Amino acid sequence: MLGFPCNQFGRQEPGTPAEIREFCTSKFNVTFPLFEKVEVKGDDKHPVYQYLTSEHDEPDWNFAKFLVGKDGKVIKRYAPPTKPDDAQLLGDIDDALSA
Repeated sequence: MLGFPCNQFGRQEPGTPAEIREFCTSKFNVTFPLFEKVEVKGDDKHPVYQYLTSEHDEPDWNFAKFLVGKDGKVIKRYAPPTKPDDAQLLGDIDDALSA
């Protein structure tokens, strides 16, 4: 799991990288890598999101998730409310790892 903070949705990520890391670790116990803030939609969309959304919808809110296979292809996009321990998501991850 990788996290890409973005301030394009209700200005929820206004802080510095250190402030964002502190908030995510203290409030949500995040232990996965967090990258610098990026743009995930629009003209300045980060290249990683250009790739992720080339065949899938742009995120409509923070916490959208993309499952990427071992071959680097995007398997599926998950809506923001999908929790990291969602049964469908975990099943899809198991399937991708078995492929």
